[in-house]
Amino acid sequence: MTTKIRTLMLAAVSGGALMALGACNNSEPAAPAESAAMAPPDGAAMAPASADPMVGGAAMSPNDTIVANASKASNLSTLVTAVQAAGLVETLQGPGPFTVFAPDNAAFEKIPAATRDSLMQPAMKDDLTKILTYHVVAGRLTAADIAAQAQANGGTATLTTVQGEPLKIAAGPNGTWVITDAKGGTSTITQADVAQSNGMVHVIDTVLMP
Repeated sequence: MTTKIRTLMLAAVSGGALMALGACNNSEPAAPAESAAMAPPDGAAMAPASADPMVGGAAMSPNDTIVANASKASNLSTLVTAVQAAGLVETLQGPGPFTVFAPDNAAFEKIPAATRDSLMQPAMKDDLTKILTYHVVAGRLTAADIAAQAQANGGTATLTTVQGEPLKIAAGPNGTWVITDAKGGTSTITQADVAQSNGMVHVIDTVLMP
């Protein structure tokens, strides 16, 4: 299963599967000073991303991979465990680039404990992989990239995930940005533009469901 998912993800990368992002997606990492947070259409803006972001009390190095950085963040430990259970560590340590919408521990705690425990079992690996790859988009998307697409498309950015189904991102209340999943559930981006050597991470507060 790992090989199949890795093949799918790398094919998506090589094919430029960012769908409607087109010219809005800058494949080069933004310089820290330019890594502005998403600006809603009314001009209000989230706080700019730090040049040396801290996630879960740990400094995130732009020279480390998505998995290496997540492993240092205390609030992403459940996500790291899930990635290991799904056999996606090797993929997310690869060259990518990938954009990951990373649910924090509190996001996973919104899922009933019995369901969480079940998803971590070997028999549920396919289901877990489907959920995790639904949080991954091929390419390196900064908050500014996503905001630009939203502004160009009536206020909503539509991103195709590696899993295959879309995510919709639009401005929410109080300068936030909200992701709507395939089941109509919503998640808020709580920390944007955490640069990685092989992509970009945006921390979110709810697990997305395909």
